[in-house]
Amino acid sequence: MSMKYLVPALAAVGGAYAQSSCSVSGTTTINSPADASALSACQTFSGSIAIATGLGQAVTIPGVRRITGDLVANNNSLIPSISADSLQTIGGAFILNELQILSTLSFPQLSQVDSIQWNALAGLQQLSFTTGVQQASELNIQNTQLQTLDGINLAVVDTVFITNNNYLNDISMQLGNITNSLNIESNGGNVSAIFPNLIWANNMTFRNVSQIALNSLVSVNGSLGFYSNEFSSLQCANLTTVGSNKGDLTIVSNQNLNNVSFPSLKKVGGGFSIQNNTDLMVIDGFSKLATITGAFDLYGDFTNVSAPALNEVDGAFNIQSSAQLSGCDAFQKLKSGSQIRGKFFCNGTVAKPSGVGSNPSVTGSGSSSKSTNTGAANAMYIPTAAAGVMGVVAALFGLL
Repeated sequence: MSMKYLVPALAAVGGAYAQSSCSVSGTTTINSPADASALSACQTFSGSIAIATGLGQAVTIPGVRRITGDLVANNNSLIPSISADSLQTIGGAFILNELQILSTLSFPQLSQVDSIQWNALAGLQQLSFTTGVQQASELNIQNTQLQTLDGINLAVVDTVFITNNNYLNDISMQLGNITNSLNIESNGGNVSAIFPNLIWANNMTFRNVSQIALNSLVSVNGSLGFYSNEFSSLQCANLTTVGSNKGDLTIVSNQNLNNVSFPSLKKVGGGFSIQNNTDLMVIDGFSKLATITGAFDLYGDFTNVSAPALNEVDGAFNIQSSAQLSGCDAFQKLKSGSQIRGKFFCNGTVAKPSGVGSNPSVTGSGSSSKSTNTGAANAMYIPTAAAGVMGVVAALFGLL
């Protein structure tokens, strides 16, 4: 609906502006600052509001406390700011997309939105959300210059997707539950993901994160993955279950990771993978892990793997390390006792350690590979310290 039809209707309300409710069919488009000011007659605006693509002035929407539909601004390279001094609730989506010079977003009373969908906001560095958004079903923020999410502090959410915000180094919320998924990826170089109150989540993926806190997390119904992060320690002290709905626990290519501790974890309903974490020398932080419904798949440079409570692995079992490896004898006993039901491989000094899908001893037909620490069939691993001709000779004669 065009504002030229809406403005006369609002004028007819007369002195009752402050108490009015305005109802429109479909979407009303704001083509000028005057159009936005005319909405002051509506405490509740029943419909959606869109800001025209060609509008090149600041937009202020005064007086409106509630929009039942969406608030949308798309493909506008001229608009510098959007504000709404009284707006508390957006019943639909808050959509901002391709607003190249938008630098001010001021919604001091906004506390509830159905969804936030922001993308390509190259000039937006901070939010002026004094009260703070506490309720939203979806939070999707991509390709902005935001440095912090101060002003967005959700307690419960369905979906979180925060990615490619190159200056964003602080992601912290009071989240207690994530009913669908959380994905954090490729944000600031020192980004922290801090969720001290998070107890339950369905699916979560973390990439390129420098610091993480999941101290209260108890259960992940689906999958939990940590990929290419920068933190050195990963601790989930209270997590008991991953993959109640056949999800996986995956810790892959975290180059600085040297400590992993999941002391309460008892069951993984899907696959369990720790792979290619170059500084992780010992894997012993899973003292209560008893059941893995999928594959157990570990490879890297570690020297020891232990899981003393493990008594059931239903899928393939694969441990490969480039270093001398201890711990395989305990797992061989589990294989002999049929607690490990899939193909079995456990070896150190593997020239090119790889996962289940790359190892014919695990995935192919035939008998399980016997656990050893040296593995005569494997190419000999020469430690970095053994560089040069003398190092190679020493390695060949078993002197290293």
